[in-house]
Amino acid sequence: MFEGLTGRLGDIFDKLRRRGALTEEDVSAAMREVRVALLEADVALPVVKQFVAQVKERAVGQEVLRSISPGQQVIKIVHDNLVEMLGEGVEINLNAAAPVPILMVGLQGSGKTTSTAKIALRLKTKERKKVLMASLDVRRPAAQEQLKVLGEQVGVATLPIVPGQDPIAIAKRALETGRLEGYDVVMLDTAGRLSIDEELMAEVAAVRDATKPAETLLVADAMTGQDAVTVATNFNDKVGITGIMLTRIDGDARGGAALSMRQITGKPIKLLGTGEKIDELEPFHPDRIAGRILGMGDVVSLVEKAVETIDKEDAEKLARKMEKGGFDLDDMAMQMKQLRKMGGMSGLMGMLPGIGKIKDQMKDANIDDGMIKRQEAIISSMTKAERKTPDIIKASRRKRIAAGSGTSVQEVNKLLKQFETMRGMMKQVQKLGKKGLMRQGLQGLLPKNFRSPF
Repeated sequence: MFEGLTGRLGDIFDKLRRRGALTEEDVSAAMREVRVALLEADVALPVVKQFVAQVKERAVGQEVLRSISPGQQVIKIVHDNLVEMLGEGVEINLNAAAPVPILMVGLQGSGKTTSTAKIALRLKTKERKKVLMASLDVRRPAAQEQLKVLGEQVGVATLPIVPGQDPIAIAKRALETGRLEGYDVVMLDTAGRLSIDEELMAEVAAVRDATKPAETLLVADAMTGQDAVTVATNFNDKVGITGIMLTRIDGDARGGAALSMRQITGKPIKLLGTGEKIDELEPFHPDRIAGRILGMGDVVSLVEKAVETIDKEDAEKLARKMEKGGFDLDDMAMQMKQLRKMGGMSGLMGMLPGIGKIKDQMKDANIDDGMIKRQEAIISSMTKAERKTPDIIKASRRKRIAAGSGTSVQEVNKLLKQFETMRGMMKQVQKLGKKGLMRQGLQGLLPKNFRSPF
């Protein structure tokens, strides 16, 4: 989402780093460029003005201009101010008496119903809560059925549909069911509209008054830019929200909505929808988002994602194989599957520090999620014997594999070359042993005259 802004800020800060010393004029020139970059990223003008003024005030101090690395100091100040602008990371409030009512509000098409199911799944798996979902949308015929289907997918109960009930009656029935059947949380998915209208606000306010929710979460689409900020302001003024969930942050939105919302509404962004899959949801960490924006990466989130998605048993099995020097195409396919579960190349690259610098080279090398899927298709088109003993794959077999996977012989050759490189590294692991590996590190793994298969 922040790719354009990250690129612009990276260019600005590269100029600062190259200077041995900074003058007040250097800082002012850089801040003018930062101002333009933020405005182009769709950040609201009042927020930009306040941000630039705060950064400039701190950056022109003597301790910065006379420091050993003034460029780095300015970047740190920008980072700290970005974190301040984004606010604090706040968890969903579950401290009320059970069942805790959570009211989901937003415009139609923002992903509200799917987000309801995503949060319910997270509460069930991470917080070990018993969750009941209820659709209050009686205007859209398929809305209640949609929530029911999503509930079945994630293994979360939904309130039985009773035709003819109004939203307030459904909400009251949901809370009563929650009390009688021992639910910890009741999620109320309200109706949306294509635009803000008084009828929508009155309906949501009536449900709020009837249920007294612990949380009123606004679901806003990051792709709508500054309109999302307007929607958030209207809902906050007329209904009163306690937090925001941004959806579709994996799209090519310019990111201004996320940077503006907290500052303008005063309400925290609590959750981010990172993709279309039902488990693609993550808590909002301002410091990590600021790091991504400035090209510093987000290694903490990367490690957390790895812990969540990598199967411990598979990892241990592969480690034992590596120790023996055994590594085949089935193992390679398993690694590709794990990579996709962690968000694919695009998802991971955004979390690695300094990756913005080599983005152009990566595009030229065509290293993307599509390439990984094609490579998985190639391996799937092989026989069991071929996957276990790749050395038997000669010209005629390569033609058959290419035809079976819908790829070219060149792509099959490229995969096998990549496999040979990885297998060479595994053999080095076996030769070095644990002590040698600790001593020589990555350099000890690379074959002589190593060239990237990409």
